[in-house]
Amino acid sequence: MPRIVSLLLLCLLSLPAQARLTIEITGGVEGAQPIAVVPFGQVEGTVPGVDIASVIAADLARTGRFKPMPTREMLMTPHRAEEVDFREWELLATNNLVIGEVSQAASGGYRVDYSLYDVFGGKKLLGSSLQSSEQGLRLTAHRIADAIYEKLTGDRGVFSTRIAYVTSTGRGTSSERVTLRVADADGFNPQTIVDSPDPIMSPAWSPDGRKLAYVSFENRRSSIYVQELASGRRDKIASYPGINGSPAFSPDGSRMAMTLSKDGNPDVYVMNLASRQLTRLTDHYAIDTEPAWSPDGGTIYFTSDRGGQPQIYRVSASGGAAERVSFEGDYNAAAQVAPNGRSLALVTRTGGSFRIAVDQLGGGRRLLSNGPLDESPSFAPNGSMVIYASQNNGRGVLAVAPIAGGSGQRLTQDAGEVREPAWSPFLR
Repeated sequence: MPRIVSLLLLCLLSLPAQARLTIEITGGVEGAQPIAVVPFGQVEGTVPGVDIASVIAADLARTGRFKPMPTREMLMTPHRAEEVDFREWELLATNNLVIGEVSQAASGGYRVDYSLYDVFGGKKLLGSSLQSSEQGLRLTAHRIADAIYEKLTGDRGVFSTRIAYVTSTGRGTSSERVTLRVADADGFNPQTIVDSPDPIMSPAWSPDGRKLAYVSFENRRSSIYVQELASGRRDKIASYPGINGSPAFSPDGSRMAMTLSKDGNPDVYVMNLASRQLTRLTDHYAIDTEPAWSPDGGTIYFTSDRGGQPQIYRVSASGGAAERVSFEGDYNAAAQVAPNGRSLALVTRTGGSFRIAVDQLGGGRRLLSNGPLDESPSFAPNGSMVIYASQNNGRGVLAVAPIAGGSGQRLTQDAGEVREPAWSPFLR
């Protein structure tokens, strides 16, 4: 459901009134770089519970930029530098080679050593040693994949980031449950943040990745909550009469943009989170909603139908006149600003379908999706991909599309529907 329509639902609802994600690669992998990630060796007595090499290979494959060699096609499985014979790997036409070894750490837990090689250059590109607990082995593997990806592409990897999303089961029945969850970027380790019989909407990450803001309709009244992920502690920060929706943290985390209708019409406000003081940013008879901050915190983009159809506008975060920025098509909504501030991901209507597009702020559009009802775009923190909600066989799923084109991903849940994704910032 497009967000401008969601807002109408929000209006109505404001009146008196663990399952894991499974990832499927979609599309081809033409032009993907061949890479071999050899199963990591295990020093005698070490039995890690995670196959680190397979996690790294899966991470790299999901980007569509790499094509890991199946283990069965490897003629040898070196674990240390002295065991590598580049001539053998040249024959297999692989550009890069990753090897590693897991051993017991002197301080407890594991020590994971790994190296990345340029096969045809015959040289080591990267090598490091990481300490890990048993529970942290998947995160360690994701961090190794991040380092490899950055070394080979120049862009920071996002495999150790997380995604927030909303799931629902028993939709339309008296037993319906709505859950806000957070999972690793590959769908593993789902964590329930809130579970409710009432609607939950619009999850938004704090800049440090430690908190989530969201809208909940507990007691049939929309309210904005901010919840700490580690402790579960939450604060209700907005519960004014009417609409309380679309929370968005400022880049420094000190303020939150939101949509409120307490003064009669949905407008964009900014709250100082320390003092809870509100500043009204827009004042128009139209619906102004879905605020999104520019990376420098100086501008807020929002959806408004003040011109007769939903379009994207922007206004200074300190107030002033609004300026329209989307002109292609008769419906554009739910804009999210790219981490470099140069483009917007948004929902656009084309041929009767709602799809995800990326608009360059200087002009130019690229359609990223081809579904009939795609919505809720959210950039990866490195700006290379966009995650969004879609439909597959009439069921709500998530999808990931690379900005540069190539293979995408579909994330499904084994039960119920999943929607409203929000990609986390880089995490420490």
